[in-house]
Amino acid sequence: MKRLTAPFDEAQVRALQAGDLVTVDGEVIITAGLPTHQRLLECLESGTPPPLDLHGQAFFHLGGYSQGEGGAFEMLYINPTTSTRFNPYMPRLIEGFGLRLVGGKGGLDEHSVRAMQRVGCVYLSFLGGGCTLLSRAIEAVIQVGWSEMLTHYRLSKIQVRGLGPAVVAIDAHGRSLYAETAAQAEGNVAAVLAGLAR
Repeated sequence: MKRLTAPFDEAQVRALQAGDLVTVDGEVIITAGLPTHQRLLECLESGTPPPLDLHGQAFFHLGGYSQGEGGAFEMLYINPTTSTRFNPYMPRLIEGFGLRLVGGKGGLDEHSVRAMQRVGCVYLSFLGGGCTLLSRAIEAVIQVGWSEMLTHYRLSKIQVRGLGPAVVAIDAHGRSLYAETAAQAEGNVAAVLAGLAR
């Protein structure tokens, strides 16, 4: 088990290999919102800074229920959401903000994989339905951006300790466990169909 601690160094991230098990300490940014990704893309295109600085950060597809107002928020839980929903946005966000860690569940497509190679970024696969386990890592809410949005869509920076365990499912060298599994499954189709025809 490898322990990753913010701030996340490019060399440290590039040293990770697909299949490594990791936990994460420090400040991370989370959201589960499609409109949030659209807003972030608009920020990049217009040159307008988002409410939270994402440069060189960990950006996870984790839905989080936060409550509070003003500057005082409490995060009650976090739970991974499916990253593939954000495929149209992630390559630009990865490169535009120089993200170091991204993650959620389900992986990202080949366009994101190439962006991750260029920047030095990895994708962490969190346990689907692992809300209870993952929520234990929450130490504090540091900042909430776009608090007028639905709670899961907000851009939230939280302090975590021991977030995980997570699998490095896509590394910064272009290796994707998702792509390998899909290719392996596709290679077995003919044999499966032949067996069913008997």
